[in-house]
Amino acid sequence: MTTTISLPATRPPALDLDARLALANLAMDDRLAHAGLAVDVNSVHVPTDPLPEITIPNLPQPAAPCPYRTPIAITLWQAHRILGERGWCQGALSDEQGAVCLMEAVQLAAPGSDLVHSSIRLLLEVIRREFRDTQSVPHWNDHHGTSFLAFRFLDQAAELAHTRNQ
Repeated sequence: MTTTISLPATRPPALDLDARLALANLAMDDRLAHAGLAVDVNSVHVPTDPLPEITIPNLPQPAAPCPYRTPIAITLWQAHRILGERGWCQGALSDEQGAVCLMEAVQLAAPGSDLVHSSIRLLLEVIRREFRDTQSVPHWNDHHGTSFLAFRFLDQAAELAHTRNQ
């Protein structure tokens, strides 16, 4: 005859918060270790040769329409566009790379000499607001000018011409 002894069913002791967090931490460490191994195994076949260089050609941008309707404002806006396309230079009307100074940009933009003089006069007025001792546009271009200011002064002069209906 076999005798079975049955013990009363007891629950395991309840775990406090720190013990449960420690167990969760161990479980997460195990899962992260397995995931890291899976990444290592799955990425073994990836070739380590450098990828070929991809170059995107410079596509021509459509020209923005001129926002002005007055002749001097249009001339100064076109001078800004010419300066942006060709680049800005100092010490000469143009350089070997084709960059131009402010004076040359206005001359290339103006269809007639009367517009050149009027545009330069208005541009000089705008420049003298910040550089009071400026003698002429070429003087400012060669001694005080920067490309950023050249573009800014052309914009301000075009806006002034538009405001004055010139």
